[in-house]
This record gives sequence, structure tokens and C-alpha cells, in this order.
Amino acid sequence: MSETPKPAKDPAKARFLAIVLIRWTGVGLVMLGLLITTGRVVLPPELRQVLGPALVLFGLFDALIMPTLLARRWKSPDA
Repeated sequence: MSETPKPAKDPAKARFLAIVLIRWTGVGLVMLGLLITTGRVVLPPELRQVLGPALVLFGLFDALIMPTLLARRWKSPDA
């Protein structure tokens, strides 16, 4: 019996998945930061004032800017 060859892995598929996961992680961080900032997650007030906005800012960077940076870095060179 002959074994059928496996197709080569497509790096574009893995890169797309990485970009989508990074974007959704950023959205989750924004949501968690907003929950902390509004006091729905029980934390000491001094920690809540620092951690909540920091997570929101980092999440926005992660969701909006990082996918663009990665897409540029991974862009195929023009032939």
C-alpha cells in the first residue's frame, strides 16, 4: 500500500491564527481591565486604579496595533 503524501504546512494559516488569537486576547484584556476599573472585580482600590487602566491600554494595543505590526512583518516580499 502506498502512503499518500501529506501536504506541506502553510505558514499563512498559522500566521492568520496567531493574529486572530492576539486580537481576541487584546479584547479579553480590555474587558478585564474595564471590569477591574469599575470595581466588579474585588481588588484593593490602589491596585484597581493602576491595574485596570493598564490592562485596558495594553489590551487596546494588543487588539488594534499588534495585528497590523505582525501583518507587515510577515508580509510576503513582492516578486
